[in-house]
Amino acid sequence: MDPAQASPPEVQLELWALARQPDELTPLNGAVRVDEVALPAEANKESPWSSCNKNVVGRCKLWMIVTSIFLGFIIVIIVGLCLAGVSYVDEDENEILELSSNKTFLVTLKIPEECVAEEDLSHLLTKRLTDVYGTSPSLSRYFTSAEVVDFSGENATVTYHLQFGVPSDDESFMKYMMSEELVLGILLQDFHDQNIPGCENLGLDPASLLLDE
Repeated sequence: MDPAQASPPEVQLELWALARQPDELTPLNGAVRVDEVALPAEANKESPWSSCNKNVVGRCKLWMIVTSIFLGFIIVIIVGLCLAGVSYVDEDENEILELSSNKTFLVTLKIPEECVAEEDLSHLLTKRLTDVYGTSPSLSRYFTSAEVVDFSGENATVTYHLQFGVPSDDESFMKYMMSEELVLGILLQDFHDQNIPGCENLGLDPASLLLDE
C-alpha cells in the first residue's frame, strides 16, 4: 500500500474524537491548575521591619531598646545643658579690680527757662545722676558719687562733679570704659528715655550738656 494514500475513515474518526475532548484537561470547578513550582518567590520573603519586632531580652523588642537609648541620650544632653547654665560664672562680673585711683568729670547742664523756677531741681538732678550711673551696666561698678559744684539761676546752668574709682596705670580701661563719649552718652540717653516732670526739655539738646575732665 502506498504511504501517500489517505488514512482509512476509522483512523480519521478516532483523531477527530480526540480533538473534541479538550475539557478533560480542565478541572470540574472551572479553576485553572497552576504549577506550584511557579509560585512567586516574594511570598516567602519577610518584611524588612520584621526584625524590629523580634524579642531581644525577655519581652523587650529591638525597637524598644533603640528608642530607649535615643531618649536617654536626649535626656543626658538636656541635663548637661541645664547644669552648665547653672554653674556658669561670669568672670567679668566677679573680677575684683583694685580701684586705687579716682577719675572726676565735670558736667555742666544748661537749664531751660521753664525749669529755672523749679525749687527742687538741684536735688532732683543729683538723684537722677546718682541713679543713672549707679545702675548703669557699664559704669555702676566704678561710680562713686555725684555732687553739685555750682548752681546758677542767673546763667541757668548747674555743674556737677562725677567721681569714679578706676584702676591705676590701665590705659586701655581709661580709653574705653572712662571715655567722655561713654559717660556723656549714658546721661543723654537717660534724659531721652525719661523726662523730669515739669521740665520735659531738660537734657534733650546735646549742646546743653558739657563734659570736661
